[in-house]
Amino acid sequence: MAAATRVLVVDDDERIRTLLSWKLEDEGYAVVCAADGAAALERLGADRPDLVVLDLSLPRLGGLDVLRRVRAGQDGGPPVIILSGRNGETDRIIGLDLGADDYLVKPFSPAELAARVRSVLRRAARPAPAAVPAPDPGVGLRVDVQSREVFVDGRAVELTAREFDLLAFLVAHPREVFTRAQLLTRVWASDAGWQGEATVTEHVHRIRSKVEPDPSRPRWLRTVRGVGYRAEP
Repeated sequence: MAAATRVLVVDDDERIRTLLSWKLEDEGYAVVCAADGAAALERLGADRPDLVVLDLSLPRLGGLDVLRRVRAGQDGGPPVIILSGRNGETDRIIGLDLGADDYLVKPFSPAELAARVRSVLRRAARPAPAAVPAPDPGVGLRVDVQSREVFVDGRAVELTAREFDLLAFLVAHPREVFTRAQLLTRVWASDAGWQGEATVTEHVHRIRSKVEPDPSRPRWLRTVRGVGYRAEP
């Protein structure tokens, strides 16, 4: 029998940890918990969760600091859903810019959180649209859909699951221009209604910072002013 998908719930409120544990276990996940940021890092190393539900307001080590350390790891870490009592766009952008895969504002229903968990895990597991690799695998930008790897001049670049999906989609449609709304529909799919167009902008910014030699003058991921974005072959 295959091992159950493991979810790490990090929140300093015991009631929330208990409630989410009950709900996620009912959904068939194996749940481990941590009450502060330092304990979360210990659990990440010991339990190797497939997904992390991470509160921002944590004792000992804040949620954003935990996220930074997770993403700084060699493999970029598991998908992360942020929980926060902050509803401002700036906080959402900071979390997404640091590599969060989703952002859920308190108060929320356990059913919605479970739906977000299912959605993020599907995105992390599903193959992206087929992309055409560069003629020379050692030069330029190459997106390997089968292994979900990205290479720039032969050097591997770590992207989050959503960053990979967005880049792979654009590269699979070279020189075709997509609006932010179209990208939300095509890449974010069932999550599109939960996201704003600023989410697309932030993901493009993050991808450029990782793959472009000069992000201020992008070579592969171009902005079409007043419309959206296109990938250059």
